[in-house]
Amino acid sequence: MPKKTFRVDLSDEGKRLDVFLSQRIKELTRSQLQKKLGKNLVKINGVPRKSSFRLNEGDLVECDFVSQEIEALLPENIPLKILYKDDHVIVLEKPTGLVVHPGAGRRNGTLVNGLLYHYPGIEKIGPKERPGIVHRLDKETSGLMVVARTEEAYSALQRQFKQRLVEKIYLGLVWGKISKQEGIINWAVGRHVKHGERMSVKTKKPRTAETHFKIQKEYLGLTLLEIKPVTGRTHQIRVHFAASGHPIVGDSRYGKKKKERLCSRLFLHAFRLGFFHPESHERMDFLSPLPADLEKFLKTLR
Repeated sequence: MPKKTFRVDLSDEGKRLDVFLSQRIKELTRSQLQKKLGKNLVKINGVPRKSSFRLNEGDLVECDFVSQEIEALLPENIPLKILYKDDHVIVLEKPTGLVVHPGAGRRNGTLVNGLLYHYPGIEKIGPKERPGIVHRLDKETSGLMVVARTEEAYSALQRQFKQRLVEKIYLGLVWGKISKQEGIINWAVGRHVKHGERMSVKTKKPRTAETHFKIQKEYLGLTLLEIKPVTGRTHQIRVHFAASGHPIVGDSRYGKKKKERLCSRLFLHAFRLGFFHPESHERMDFLSPLPADLEKFLKTLR
C-alpha cells in the first residue's frame, strides 16, 4: 500500500498520535487506527510510536496502511468579509462562530470551505486540510486573518510568523481590575496534565508563551485590554488571563462559567493585523473595529 505522510504544524502541537490521525484518515475508525499503531505501522521522524505519543510541531508522521485518499473538501458559498485581496494574499474578517478549517468530525461549514468556493485556486496551497491557512483564530474569536493564495506567499508568511514579524493585536474584555497599566505574562503553556483537550500553564510539556497587554478602558469589575501575543500557542490569550485570575469575559472553557451569560460570546476580537507583503515586501496594516454585538455589550456597561 502507498505510504501516507503528514507534517505536524503548530495547531496540532501536543495532540495524541491517534487523535491526529483520526482527523486525517476518515476511512478508518479510531479503534482501527489504534490497532494499526499497535503493529508499529506508524513512524514519527522514522521511529515507530504508539497511540498515546504526543506530537511536536514539525514532526513527520509516516504510515503505510492508507490506501484511499482523504475525502476532498467541498467548496461552499459561505459569505466572507474581504478587506483586501490581490494575486498573493487575502485579508478578511472572520466572524465569531466560524471554524477556520476542517477537523475531527467536521468537513464543512468552515472558513476553508468558503475560501475554496470564492477562491478555488488556493486548493493546493499548503496542507490539504487547511489550504492557504497560515494562522488561526478560535471558533469563538472574531477578527482579522491573512490567507495565502500562492505557495510563495504561503512560505513567506509562515517565515514571518516564525520570525515574529507579524503583528496581531486583540481587544479583550477581562474580569477584574488590572493593577498595572501594562504588563507581560510569560508563563509556559502546554496540554493540561489531566485534561489533554485543554491548554494550561499546568503541563508536563511546557512551551514558551508570551503575551503583552495594556489597559484601554476600565469598567466596574471589568477591564478592556489591548492584547498582543508574541508567541502563538493554542488558546494562549485565554489560558494566560484565566491563569492570572482575569479570564476573558464570555469564555465558557477557561472562564467564569456561572457568569458567562452576561456576554453572549467570547469577548476577544483580533482588531489589528500587520505583515510584510510577500511579493512587494511593503508593510501592510489593517484595522477592524469591534463587532456590533461586542460594542453593544460595552454600552450596557456604561
